[in-house]
Amino acid sequence: MKKYPDVDAYIADMKRWRDEAIALREVLSGCKLDEAIKWGKPCYGHEGKNVLIVQSMKNFLALLFVKGALVEDPKGLLEFQGPNSRSGKRLCFTSVAEVKKHKAAIRKLVRSAIEVEAQGKTLPKRPASKLAPELQARLDGDAKLAAAFEKLTPGRRREYNLFVSGAKQSKTRSTRVEKNVARILAGKGLRDR
Repeated sequence: MKKYPDVDAYIADMKRWRDEAIALREVLSGCKLDEAIKWGKPCYGHEGKNVLIVQSMKNFLALLFVKGALVEDPKGLLEFQGPNSRSGKRLCFTSVAEVKKHKAAIRKLVRSAIEVEAQGKTLPKRPASKLAPELQARLDGDAKLAAAFEKLTPGRRREYNLFVSGAKQSKTRSTRVEKNVARILAGKGLRDR
């Protein structure tokens, strides 16, 4: 991943969505936010708390609200990133005109996001998910694998479970488990190298 010293350098190097990012940055400039590069992307915070991240995607530029699920969104502009998203919600842009059209709404959303942080709001803990039967059976039959699985971070365990349970057929789910046994034993997540 290329490292950028600041948001200016990041935007200058953008191949796609540069004009939209500049327009969005102008909207955010009046919102009392701190600007920095974190996780390789422009990140905006308030009093040390991360509030927003600008994400350049293939088909759009996204403004991700870190705790978007708690942000007041009377116009329903924010959307979850995917079916397994729980906290972050985003607003997507494909033109400068869209950024300008939503300027007032963006600022209201930012004010709400800052208020969420100021009040210390958090989402309730995620309910424990039931493991895919094939994964559970494999763990039940191998104490060493079960111990290694429990040592993984909750996010890594969840990612394995989502990956396995995402298959329609039991045979495919079992195959997915078997292909990842060595990774789990090595303490690696599904996407770790």
